[in-house]
Amino acid sequence: MESTFDRVVQILREKCELDETVEITADTTFKDIDLDSLSVVEIALECEDEFGIEIDVEEPPKTMGEFVALIDSLLDE
Repeated sequence: MESTFDRVVQILREKCELDETVEITADTTFKDIDLDSLSVVEIALECEDEFGIEIDVEEPPKTMGEFVALIDSLLDE
């Protein structure tokens, strides 16, 4: 079974057209991969659809690890 992190990275790669050479870790920030606030919202909406949750993007997480932790916490509710 794929982890939440792996699924989010896959969504990011597809939506932002990032190839496999772009390393994405838990410490990667959205800024590191050149995502603006609109792109972050689009990724959040895509993750909402994928995971069946609602993400509040008023204060988006800064790193991929924080973003995945937020998704995991919403999945546990």
